[in-house]
Amino acid sequence: MTLIIAVVHSRAAGAAANRCMGLLGKKGEVCLAKVIVLTSGKGGVGKTTSAAAIASGLALRGKRTVVIDFDVGLRNLDLIMGCERRVVFDFINVINGDAKLNQALIKDKRNDNLYVFPTSQTRDKEALKRDGVERVLDELKDNFDYIVCDSPAGIEHGAITALYFADSAIIVTNPEVSSVRDSDRIIGILASKSRRAEHNLEPVQVHLLLTRYSLERVKKGEMLSVEDVKEILSIPLLGVIPESETVLKASNTGTPVVFDEESPAGRAYLDSVARFVGEQREMRFLQPERRSIFRSLFGRA
Repeated sequence: MTLIIAVVHSRAAGAAANRCMGLLGKKGEVCLAKVIVLTSGKGGVGKTTSAAAIASGLALRGKRTVVIDFDVGLRNLDLIMGCERRVVFDFINVINGDAKLNQALIKDKRNDNLYVFPTSQTRDKEALKRDGVERVLDELKDNFDYIVCDSPAGIEHGAITALYFADSAIIVTNPEVSSVRDSDRIIGILASKSRRAEHNLEPVQVHLLLTRYSLERVKKGEMLSVEDVKEILSIPLLGVIPESETVLKASNTGTPVVFDEESPAGRAYLDSVARFVGEQREMRFLQPERRSIFRSLFGRA
């Protein structure tokens, strides 16, 4: 009897440990429950736009996805997602126990698999207590396949907290020297200060997402080329997002650009999502796109 009890306790402890790392679901079955952090060393590179696009792209593929705003005090994700008027409770309310998780999650109007988890505009970043964040993430892992975290830029408290819990990280950078240099610092932090590093687990999977890429400016020597950036950072390239007016339009209308099927940027984000989940996709938009007679006549991009 003692042996049986010991085995039961051992199995329960093992399940609890795996559950904390997001490996087991409610019934003990294996699930994804992967925490993806979108981060950058420099602000203004399109990180929140990218977080919204990546989360929406995963949801379009049938994955239950929630996107969380970690930028306490500024809060832009709800604007990009077009749900700012529906915010009642937020991330900090849930951490502090002022609201339940289901009260703060906002279901996207366009896709049943997509949820938005806004943050507070009135608190400071110190409100992101690590133990509270961990508790909320563990609860989310019971209900979602992917948890996409929109981290603040740089290495302040909110960013470090988001990076700590990453299973995968997408480094968002522009093809500019200062942006790439700051991204290199973020890669170092992921390798040394993440929970995976702290517990000597498999390293955080790091990917590069190059945004606002302009072939014309690269040819003029005004931007780094894709190869230049890859050589500096030495991490796998997830995608190249071409500079496009449709990105600004999408942000202003509160609709992630992946929902615009005619947008080159939207198609590039969808390609990036496909690569993230393991599909092979040709890297488009690295050469001038040939326009067919049909597209020239009807003005399709």
